[in-house]
Amino acid sequence: MVSLSDIIPAPVSIRPHPGDDFVILASSVIVVSVAGAEQPAVAWLAGLLRRGTGYAIPIVPAADSSLPIITFALSVAEASLGEEGYRLTVSSAEVRIQASTDAGLFHGAQTLRQLLPPEIETDDSQGNVRWVVPGGEITDHPRYRWRGAMLDVARHFFSVADVKRYIDLLALYKCNMLHLHLTDDQGWRIAIESWPLLASVGGSTAVDGDPGGYYSAADYRDIVAYAASRCISIVPEIDAPGHVNAALAAYPELSCAGTHPSLYTGIEVGFSTLCPDKPITERFLDEVIGELAALTPGDYIHIGGDEARSTQPADYIDFVQKLTTIVTAHGKIPIGWAEISKAPLSAGVVAQYWDVNDGGRSAHSAAAQGVDVILSPANPCYLDLKYDAATQLGLSWAGTVSVRAAYDWDPGGYGVPEHQILGVEAALWTETLRTVADVEYMAFPRLPGIAEVGWSPKSTHSWPAYRQRLAAQASRWVVMGVNFHRAAGVEWAKG
Repeated sequence: MVSLSDIIPAPVSIRPHPGDDFVILASSVIVVSVAGAEQPAVAWLAGLLRRGTGYAIPIVPAADSSLPIITFALSVAEASLGEEGYRLTVSSAEVRIQASTDAGLFHGAQTLRQLLPPEIETDDSQGNVRWVVPGGEITDHPRYRWRGAMLDVARHFFSVADVKRYIDLLALYKCNMLHLHLTDDQGWRIAIESWPLLASVGGSTAVDGDPGGYYSAADYRDIVAYAASRCISIVPEIDAPGHVNAALAAYPELSCAGTHPSLYTGIEVGFSTLCPDKPITERFLDEVIGELAALTPGDYIHIGGDEARSTQPADYIDFVQKLTTIVTAHGKIPIGWAEISKAPLSAGVVAQYWDVNDGGRSAHSAAAQGVDVILSPANPCYLDLKYDAATQLGLSWAGTVSVRAAYDWDPGGYGVPEHQILGVEAALWTETLRTVADVEYMAFPRLPGIAEVGWSPKSTHSWPAYRQRLAAQASRWVVMGVNFHRAAGVEWAKG
């Protein structure tokens, strides 16, 4: 049977009640208020249980106490647990998930999921499985507000179904942000009605000349809605003023020379730039950001800003100030890679630190301006870096990242005051990744470690304990069909 101590991310508090276990039976019901029936957690959990057990599991406003009941209780009494905290209580009579928000209930449902046998993840009912949940109480809430993952769909394009698959895996480990890197030199992946060639021309290829692609407005709305049903916000990125060759191939008038560059399928960076002085550039940015903002219900838009080596320093500073102003004018919070701290940043802007080669200077510079910082240091947070020298996929420009390295670090160790750390993000660039199986191989088993760093209290951090909990996740991944890497450093079960 699964143990309360097997959960990833580690909860704030665990109080086992040995012998007071709950068993899901054919007579089990989910009890929730009428208004609560629309909560994401309720529909999601009911679907999981129905598929895995084969039981009807009706959702009802009330039930006889003699039945095995799973209760969702949305209550202001749990406000002390914050916007995403929850309380999960398991006894022989009832499983009760309490929270003050829908997100809290959903995270509680994910913990319940991990307490069930791994066979619950199958789409075929398992008649020979006893669906036991260990008795006890878990009280939990996140360390940081931002627990993100970034998926680069620009270097290689990934379908709507692929992105949804990744969203489901993120939800299991209580990630709440999916940052989509939508544009780069190799591809433009979002249709913009006022600039149609961005997608049809700029989205036509990928690294090594592989097939391109792009999301229509309907596709993007579908991804956003699916993520919201898993309490995950989509954060779109339009990278500028560099990483723009795909845009220039579609609209060469956006370059200073006005010449028509070829579509690019390599992986080198730093050679492209929008022309900062042309009026058309500001119109382009305003219209693109405006359309994207209208499609995005979340609070944030990422403006990139990294590796703009072909933009003059003075022009770069002016560009960052203009673009952050545009994003703010469209009602969103601007995020940029931490190089944007070269420019004066207005209150509310967020910087994302990544470049470990700068010795933390960009993170310190951003923090000194009083803005919040997301920590994504390439080593250990770039999941596209090889596990070790023998790894076939991935790159190694910032070294290699073992499973232990992805877990055994502290966001507080980068010189950013704790109150300015918005959170952490695991980034996955796709220069060498062509399929969703490749994505899973590089993300698992490292992503759960970064998710735990973002969620769990520092006091729970222990590599010896974590590696045991991580090994226990493997049986669930096998049932889910996750193409995970049995990396060194963890004693994986056979099978």
